[in-house]
This record gives sequence, structure tokens and C-alpha cells, in this order.
Amino acid sequence: MRIRAAVLERIGELTIREIESEQLLPWQVLVKVLYSGICRSQLMEVRGLRGEDRWIPHLLGHEGAGTVIAIGKAVTKVAVDDDVILTWIKGDGKESPGATYRSSIGRINSGPVTTFSNFAVVSENRLTKKPTGLPFDEAVLYGCALLTGGGVVLNEIPEDRDISVLVLGLGGVGLAALLALMSLGYKNVIAADSSRTKLDFVEKLPVVCALDSTDTNFDTRIGAIAPHGVDVCIEAVGRTETIEQGFKLVKRRGGKLIFASHPPNGELISIDPHHLIGGKSISGTWGGSSRPDVDVPRLVQLLEPWRDYLNTLIAKRYRLEEINSALDDLEAARTFRPLIVMEH
Repeated sequence: MRIRAAVLERIGELTIREIESEQLLPWQVLVKVLYSGICRSQLMEVRGLRGEDRWIPHLLGHEGAGTVIAIGKAVTKVAVDDDVILTWIKGDGKESPGATYRSSIGRINSGPVTTFSNFAVVSENRLTKKPTGLPFDEAVLYGCALLTGGGVVLNEIPEDRDISVLVLGLGGVGLAALLALMSLGYKNVIAADSSRTKLDFVEKLPVVCALDSTDTNFDTRIGAIAPHGVDVCIEAVGRTETIEQGFKLVKRRGGKLIFASHPPNGELISIDPHHLIGGKSISGTWGGSSRPDVDVPRLVQLLEPWRDYLNTLIAKRYRLEEINSALDDLEAARTFRPLIVMEH
């Protein structure tokens, strides 16, 4: 099959190219991709901020939605004509080898899931059946942002609704965590970001308060709400300084920082080890410890009251040929979550 794809051929930007799929291997699934999202992790990979890239030229994209066109041998999880969510987070099913494609410049590599193309060969364990009634464009968000942010809340923080929770960074992952916290009835939630646009957006929500994380009085204002520090900080910016900032703001004797994004390759965080001795903890999260086949249906139901807000995340749409503009807009914080609309 001839496929229209955005290929990473050199660090910095993507190239639109015609490629051809090869025969499906066991546990591989051919998906007609209808929509793809772009997250900051993919932006970092294009810009060369995730270390040496040994796979160039290759495909990218790890969150999308579409329909199954064909299945390889031994595939049991999905069938032809199933509507699916594509996600980088492993779910049920077997892992297939990464697909390869033919092109005029030679072989194009890919991993178990890619979404920056109008058709994609995907491992069956990176597909989750789309819940009935969930629009395809909204479904994209359940491939990464909502699974990670919502998953942290469902799977990694205490169930005590009286604890204080600071969400630091209000992109797709941070907003997902914020909405999940409100849906589950957490009472003491603080939202923080450096963007006035994002703060204006969340101030419409029933959070305790929305704070500018760059304000010189930020720590003092947090202290007025949580005098001994917050119980949990969910850091969703992915910068060393905000990880360090969040760690300082959690309380001793049980306070926990969870960072849901990551800084560029090679950057290191600096924390006071005495705070660890004093009972603070810090950990990263791998997709919110989500199990897509279990957590996607849970999150769809949980976040139903906030669908209007979720649609705001994907308000800015682009054609595949405009994907480099979408990357630029994400990098400049001109959009929450670029949505690529595929043509067939």
C-alpha cells in the first residue's frame, strides 16, 4: 500500500514522503489513521533533544485514532473494521517487530507504533478498541496525554480526597491530571503554569486556585494554602528547574513528587539529599502506570463532564503537510495539542 508519511530524515524537521508498506508480520496490524496528536516528547525527538538517533530515517508519532484495515497472522486482539486508539503505552496482546517501509531513499524504519502517516503498521499491543460513541478526534487524547495525566491520578497517588495536590504545568498531561482530580473529588487542588493563557483557561474550572509558577511570591502563596508543603506534586512541564521547584514544594514526611515528562537528554536535576532523608520522595511515571485496555474506558467515563474542555485541547488542526508548522506552534506554546487530520 502506498502511504503518505512525515519522515524524520534529518534532525530538526520532518519530510513528507510517499512510502510503501511491506507484508504484515505476525501480530502486526495495518491501520487507516484518521487523526494523530503531537506531544512534546515527539517534538524533542524531531529536534534532537533525546540523544543520539540511530534509526534515521524513521517514522514518528505515538498517539492517534483510526480503523483497522488488515491484520497479520496470530492477531487476536482486533479485527478488520475495528475502530482503535493508537498509543505508545503497551496494552494487552503481543509485541510485534517494528515495521519497515520502502521508499525512493531506501528503507524507512519505525517502531511498534507510529501515527504521522495516513496508514500505519502497528503492533497489536499498541492498539485499544475505541469506546463506542467517542469521536475519533477526541480519542487521540487517550493515546498519550489523558492516559498519562489521568493515569497518574488513577494509579499513582493516594486515594485520600483530602490531600493537597499541586499540578505544575498545564499542557495536555497536566490538564488531564487536573480534570481527573476534579472528577474524583479531590478537594485541595492547585494548578500552576507560567503561561497566562493556560492559567486563564483553568481559572474557569473549580480548582482551589490557579497560580503563576514564575511569580516571585509563588512559594509563599503555596505555603499559605499548604503550610507544611503539598502532599503530592505532579510535574508535567519536563524541565529540570520545574522538577526541582516541585520537589521543594512537597512536604517532608510523606510528600511525593511525580514527574510525568522529561528534560532534554543529558540535563540533570539537583536536589537536597537531606529532603530525601526527611521523608520526601521523587519518581518518574511511565505513562501514568496505565493499562490502556482497562484505563481508557475508565477515563472516558470519568472525564465525560469535561468534554468541552478536552475539545479545546485539540482545537488547532493541521494537514499532514503542515506538520512542521504544528511542531513550531507546540514549541512556542501557541497550542495545547496539535491535531493532524489525515487525508486518504
